[in-house]
Amino acid sequence: MTVLILTSEEDVTADMVVVHLNGAGVPVVRLDPADLTGSVALSGEYVHGAFRGHLSAAGRLVSIGGLRSIWVRRPGPPATRAPAPSSWLTEEASQALYGMLRGSDACWMNHPDAARRARHKPWQLRLAQRSGLPVPATLITTFPQAAREFAARYPDLVVKPVSGAHPQDPPRAVPTSRVAPDTDFSAVAYGPTLLQRRIAKRADIRLTVVGDRMLAARKAVADDADPDEVDVRFAVNSLSWCPVDVPPRVADAVGAYMAGAELAYGAFDFAEDADGTWWFLECNQSGQFGFVEVDTGQPIARSVAEWLARPDPRRRAGVDGADTAVR
Repeated sequence: MTVLILTSEEDVTADMVVVHLNGAGVPVVRLDPADLTGSVALSGEYVHGAFRGHLSAAGRLVSIGGLRSIWVRRPGPPATRAPAPSSWLTEEASQALYGMLRGSDACWMNHPDAARRARHKPWQLRLAQRSGLPVPATLITTFPQAAREFAARYPDLVVKPVSGAHPQDPPRAVPTSRVAPDTDFSAVAYGPTLLQRRIAKRADIRLTVVGDRMLAARKAVADDADPDEVDVRFAVNSLSWCPVDVPPRVADAVGAYMAGAELAYGAFDFAEDADGTWWFLECNQSGQFGFVEVDTGQPIARSVAEWLARPDPRRRAGVDGADTAVR
């Protein structure tokens, strides 16, 4: 049976996993839905109570019924590289492709419905609270007065986007930034603003979860770090990521989060304070892991490949084929 990877052509993270799948002799087909109606084609037939579907990419034909697992890594919007792209064609191609794939018995990493929900940061924060993870005091508001009152209670704040990357082409990451003490907050009336109590962190934690496997890495804050550089993605820090054990209480809470989110893969970001508490910041359901594996040597790509290649592909539960057997 075949592993299907949906991602862009230039995805080094996916390349790392494909190497392990090839090494294990597991058939794999990789395609970008953006290439539909061009180098990617599909067909599905519903006759006499049965379904037969096929995908074609890079000269290879694969049966949808013969898919073992589907890794939704970082695919482009369907048909956006078609000869005559349009929003209508993208919607048609999306309905056709994902509608057919939803009807397969393949396991998902991650199921599109679960992934779409998991991208909502406010939902993440509430699920983290319910799962038992410490969450910094947070306010999302368009009320300037609410922001001012929150700042009075928590004078040391950061501001971050609610949605993540800015939707330009290519998407641009928007850094988390400290809020100046004299901020008026009038501007929050023009768009939802996420304010969060700053954690005086001694380290950043990246916890990568693959099925029931948890691989954590720690990057200490440098002694001479600029206190205004709060986003590890943009901070100047020559220190490397190092493997670290996951505290049992965190492991239990993260397991509850993954089950509640119906995710098979998640990249968690935590801030570790002076007491050693891991404060939940977010969970990226399709987060990168290559930079962690390079620094730590942790077998993240191999773990993803092993999950995708597991021998029992009929692990379906929940709604619309969402795979909940991840713990």
